[in-house]
Amino acid sequence: MRALLVIDMLKDFIEPDGKLTCGPAGAGIVPSVKALLDEFRAKDEPVLFIADRHLPADKEFDMFPEHCLQGSPGGEIIEPLTPREGERIIFKRRYSAFFGTDLDLTLRELGVTELVLVGVCTNICILYTAADARMRGYHVIVFPEAVASFDSKAHTFALGQMKDVLHVEVKAGHLGAG
Repeated sequence: MRALLVIDMLKDFIEPDGKLTCGPAGAGIVPSVKALLDEFRAKDEPVLFIADRHLPADKEFDMFPEHCLQGSPGGEIIEPLTPREGERIIFKRRYSAFFGTDLDLTLRELGVTELVLVGVCTNICILYTAADARMRGYHVIVFPEAVASFDSKAHTFALGQMKDVLHVEVKAGHLGAG
């Protein structure tokens, strides 16, 4: 069984005035993410939202500006992708959706063996989640048109690393063909 992980499609990353916005690249993937979300929902396949959620003194703020603070509007999922009743939101404080969360347990309880990753940032949260998923034996699929970064070179590099090193199935131009 497959599941869709919608990673960090949050106001601070996607909206133009977000605290750590991916700019036009982030906003540009919303239709592709929505299309995959609609496909998974139509097939009654699991959808899990992964959301950055930080505390004010988080050590990540030594590297990046303060963003996605617990209880802040910037940490909310963007409107077009609002979770439906029964769709789980898993909060994380580090790059990988697996680190310090119950994501793996949740996926195994659902019988999931294949993950489709969408969201931001390709070279940070998508890449590290893909790496942890592969280390746990999941088959991983990424559609380049459904992931983005604030750095286009890093985006391209991360897609290459996922494909060539992690053996993630990078399906350019095949959105929804699953």
